[in-house]
Amino acid sequence: MSELVMNPERIQAFNTWVKATNTKLTQINGQRKYGGPPEEWNGPVPGAGCEVFISRLPRDVYEDLLIPLFSSVGPLWEFRLMMNFSGQNRGFAYAKYSSSAVAAQAIFKLHGHVLVPGANISVCYSTEKRNLYIGTLPITMTHDKLLKVLEMMVEGVDSVSLRMDMDGKWATLVFTSHHAASMAKKVLAEAFQKRFALTILVKWQTALNPNHNEPPLTLSKRHLGTIPAPPGLNHSAHVASAPNVPRSPTTAECPTAHLLLSSSSPSAPRAQQLSQEERAMRLHKLCKLLDVVKPRCDVILCHAAVDGFLHFNYKVHIPMVTAPFTGRVMVLPGPCAISVLEDARQAAVQQVMQKFFRGQFSL
Repeated sequence: MSELVMNPERIQAFNTWVKATNTKLTQINGQRKYGGPPEEWNGPVPGAGCEVFISRLPRDVYEDLLIPLFSSVGPLWEFRLMMNFSGQNRGFAYAKYSSSAVAAQAIFKLHGHVLVPGANISVCYSTEKRNLYIGTLPITMTHDKLLKVLEMMVEGVDSVSLRMDMDGKWATLVFTSHHAASMAKKVLAEAFQKRFALTILVKWQTALNPNHNEPPLTLSKRHLGTIPAPPGLNHSAHVASAPNVPRSPTTAECPTAHLLLSSSSPSAPRAQQLSQEERAMRLHKLCKLLDVVKPRCDVILCHAAVDGFLHFNYKVHIPMVTAPFTGRVMVLPGPCAISVLEDARQAAVQQVMQKFFRGQFSL
């Protein structure tokens, strides 16, 4: 309950700082924003890799402490502090700089910084999600039609990929920035309902692997520096070795499994085109058709690599199968332990599906 009590001294200090510095802050959609860009900015708009994610913030810390601290590394293009309706912050913020080099310096200098006694903040690269999944589109929707519709509703669409499978027509939208993607995510479902009386599904799409010739889960190493694991994750030095999985019928011997895992194009397996969440759904459907219950995925954090990725060992258990499927995946840090664990589980399911399709695993 103490976290819900406002600190009048901190609020007074914040208000005094805003007036003394004439800092302009805008509160919108659960966040308080500075810049984007500030009035005195005369450089280009920052690209990818220029934003850092700040967490483990005390709830009564505000911009009067944070903006001067993060500006000490380099000029801020934008600073966003996530806020509650109560007036306290939500424990995390984002700072965007002019270049990825300045963002790297911010991580190097400020990760672990003691902001107030007993509070060591965490600073790492922001994942800056830019991809949206739109599902349940009309069967008559074409690429050109979708582009024209999106131009009327949202801004910042960089590319559109329209696909169709046994569940219907769906699309992947890639935006020019995380902000543009976030704004689109907020309005697209309602806009489609109002304009066309259509109910569509809009959600984030993560861990895309557009190059189907690359090994699964081979992610580009965009950043340098040691990136901390999010709070709530326990490290383990133990690496589980994969047991010998007994041989049993593969997808070639199971037409139903092949239908679920493959596409109409032999050169581009459907199992590699699906998003992580869709792979999990397909694995559940496969288990149901093969008369086994829903699989369980256990993940454990192995270590945080210097390139910023968190490495997890996993075991995917399917009852009535003699041994679990095991392996290792890597994901980027997220805002909290729950979201990172869920990303790791989805990545594990993705890897199991890909190996199962290739015959490396079998039911």
